[in-house]
Amino acid sequence: MHVFLATERLLLRPFTEADADHLFALDNDPEVMRFINGGEPTSLETVRTRILPRLLHDHPCFGTRGFWAAEEKATGTFLGWFEFRPLDERSPAVVELGYRLNQAAWGKGYATEGSRDLIDKGFTDLAVDRVTANTMTVNTRSRRVMEKSGLSFLRNFTGDWPESIPGSEHGEVEYELTRTEWQQRR
Repeated sequence: MHVFLATERLLLRPFTEADADHLFALDNDPEVMRFINGGEPTSLETVRTRILPRLLHDHPCFGTRGFWAAEEKATGTFLGWFEFRPLDERSPAVVELGYRLNQAAWGKGYATEGSRDLIDKGFTDLAVDRVTANTMTVNTRSRRVMEKSGLSFLRNFTGDWPESIPGSEHGEVEYELTRTEWQQRR
């Protein structure tokens, strides 16, 4: 198994077709998906034909993927995934940070740990200049992870939601961390 990043407690590895069942379970937990699609279920067909291909995509400017399966290092248990994806296929300058972990992994610091180590790798190895992350304004847990990972609040905005879900009326927030800010904090 190729490991993209090993943290103290996590292994981040490329997704494979064999991860479809893990993704199906993750995306069918209403609490996990509450701030994504209002907790609506996702079909296995959608996972295989729409979600997994996006997670398997290689980004030319990185020479690697932008989504990583997260496993607990000690047990190999699938915990979810992390996103560290360039916003422009041709440039690694700006990346989007994201994470989706199963409920069993919540409250254990995994999201912060994986995010911090991805940020460090981005600024040291991947020529990243700016990390950005978005969530719904009401998603306080995700906002806290962003803050603990070193990102700062940038702005509120209203996204284009295909369907309104509870909380979307409050809009979204964007957080960011620049290379200069990261270097100053080290």
